Amino acid sequence: MQFFMWILLCIIIAQRLIELVIANKNEIWMKEQGGVETGERHYKWFIILHSSFFVAMIVEALVRDVTDLELNYFLLFVFIITQIGRIWCIATLGKFWNTKIIVLQDFPLVKKGPYTYIKHPNYIIVGIELFTIPLIFGAIITAIVFPILHILLLMIRIPMEEKALAKANF
Repeated sequence: MQFFMWILLCIIIAQRLIELVIANKNEIWMKEQGGVETGERHYKWFIILHSSFFVAMIVEALVRDVTDLELNYFLLFVFIITQIGRIWCIATLGKFWNTKIIVLQDFPLVKKGPYTYIKHPNYIIVGIELFTIPLIFGAIITAIVFPILHILLLMIRIPMEEKALAKANF
């Protein structure tokens, strides 16, 4: 793979690790405010999915020997747009953004930014990323398998999140 692509991969992984730090900080704050967490049982599967995503993508790229792979600028553009969307979601939710389902009853539901238009924009963004990032690295199988796994997990997560929000009387 080209040097730029390895740099891009390191940036993506660093970004995800930074997001976990932000999520952890927000989790602590939310729980101090009386936030209630649900969905603990399925959360581990998100960790497994996202961790194995990077492993699968790297292994597939190495096995396919994509050293001569040219950077696809369209896919890179789509990726950059998703990152703008991701940052918009995180910035809009602020201290309420988290990778877990944590609900605060004494705070209003955020309905601004991308949440004005779509109920779960971050899940759509992640789905697009799970498709485009592997394609940038020539990992076609990863680009097919992981978005499907993501959708399957969301079939559990979204109803659980909706139920938790409804219970909080939003």
